[in-house]
Amino acid sequence: MESILKKIRVNVNSNLYLKDPFSSELGVLIVREATQLIQELGMENFTFKKLASKIGSTEAAIYRYFENKHMLLLYLNAWYWAWMEHNLVFATANLIDPEERLGVAIRLMVDGPLYRENDFLDPKQLHLLVVNESLKGYLTKAVDNEHESGIFAQVYKFGERISAIIQEINPTYQFPKTLVSTVMESSLLQNFNSRHLPGMTEAKPDGGERLNFFKELVVKTISNA
Repeated sequence: MESILKKIRVNVNSNLYLKDPFSSELGVLIVREATQLIQELGMENFTFKKLASKIGSTEAAIYRYFENKHMLLLYLNAWYWAWMEHNLVFATANLIDPEERLGVAIRLMVDGPLYRENDFLDPKQLHLLVVNESLKGYLTKAVDNEHESGIFAQVYKFGERISAIIQEINPTYQFPKTLVSTVMESSLLQNFNSRHLPGMTEAKPDGGERLNFFKELVVKTISNA
């Protein structure tokens, strides 16, 4: 199963790019190297000029694929959440008990992809990028228009799958989407805090404290509803 998933190419909303980066070797190089360079520099210091220099190309060539660096970041975010959905589907395919499936889902949200190899983009690099940079892609004035164009479809689909598991466990619980999105966002923030603002959390970067916290949060919330 893992070997099959490794070869899956994730599809994301076409409004995220001007030209599909996986339609050419240059496009693949752009998204692969951008993932690493954004991690190294942060979005504030990342530019297409620096990316072009790193890959031995031109800014104009990069602009044929992405309108700007903001759209490139959203593309990488979407790719990550689509990959997470594949992880969830594959990891829970043979699990009948919804509580077991929910446990897998919580682990995914907190610790990132269970399957960490892919022939197209590096899920481990993407996870770090999403932890450190993803909110910079959402908290903008353009978010309403981007929502209308379907740019956030991948993160919605991932969240909806987990919401459905919660409803299966407790059909009377009124806020499954709110609970899931809270865990998705705050688990990324707590991961960031554990690495950069340790005074904000008891969790260690590579420890199990965050997973235990969010498991307790979700299970007790659903049980007490």
